[in-house]
Amino acid sequence: MKLTKILGASLIGMSVMFLAFQTADHEKWAAGIRALAMVLLTTLYLIGNRQKSILFSSFLVVFTIADIFNFISFNEGTSLSDAQYKVFYFFINILYIFAYSLLILRIFSTLNVKAVFKKFPLQIFLLIVLGIFCVHYVSVTVKGADLLSGSEYALEMAYNAIIVFLMCLALINYMYRDDQKAIHILIGSIFIVFSEVLQLAYFYVAPFNIVNVMCSVFFVLAFLFLYMQSRLKHQIPIQYTYDR
Repeated sequence: MKLTKILGASLIGMSVMFLAFQTADHEKWAAGIRALAMVLLTTLYLIGNRQKSILFSSFLVVFTIADIFNFISFNEGTSLSDAQYKVFYFFINILYIFAYSLLILRIFSTLNVKAVFKKFPLQIFLLIVLGIFCVHYVSVTVKGADLLSGSEYALEMAYNAIIVFLMCLALINYMYRDDQKAIHILIGSIFIVFSEVLQLAYFYVAPFNIVNVMCSVFFVLAFLFLYMQSRLKHQIPIQYTYDR
């Protein structure tokens, strides 16, 4: 119990330091603090939760590994050749995509897919259309910056598709479950999308530090809610009936 409290307090301190370094525009140090904070968060989840989800544990582990490699790429900086930078770029982003895919599988594993499609056919169709529009709009914005090669653009599109799908699935999960755990997953997923979209804007459209700071704030909030949901349990889906 004492260890989990120490880890929790350390995480709060790390989060404040992370945001402080981002505000001061020290991205390399911020990347290091973020990677260390993810190590602490993963450790806290693994030792502090009695009933651990393998998929959520894997999500945290893979995401942490991606953050560590992201810090390494920041630390190496200009010493990397173009070829080495591309290797880091593709490897790190593929790890993030894999991590988010594990979180998607975690949500899927708790859903009765047949019942969901039967209950919300119109909502699912509308979310698919909206999701395609969002991915297309964000991807076109990135392409308009004319800074990416064809393969890099394809990777960015896949990345955007994964996070938008995650948010849509979290919304469907909340409509189906309507409980505290589902709303925490939804809020965390929304903050992930906000964070990732702002990061794209910072990299390719509006390289202002305030955009990067807001991206970091949403990132911290996203993982706060994702950790909080891990300590909750799903309730039996409510079946509403209406008397005439």
